[in-house]
Amino acid sequence: MKISITFRHVDPTEALKQYVEEKVGRVQKFLSGPAQAAVVLSTERHLQDCDLTISGAGRTFKSSESSDDMYASVDRAVDRIEKQVRKAKRVP
Repeated sequence: MKISITFRHVDPTEALKQYVEEKVGRVQKFLSGPAQAAVVLSTERHLQDCDLTISGAGRTFKSSESSDDMYASVDRAVDRIEKQVRKAKRVP
């Protein structure tokens, strides 16, 4: 899976980048064929935002989450995407 990460008003730490790549990479096992992921991490006042878009298997899945912790935002966004992908696989 090709993953592009954009940081807006957030320090691009290597630990955060690796965490996002690991979490988003898990979604690949639910998709058939190649996929692309676009992750935008941003900060607005006290909220940490994670916008995630995954394109693959002829479909596009989107999720956006906000919380006080960037890692929690990433976790929630990936969980929502996983639910969307699983639901799409069940529907013919």
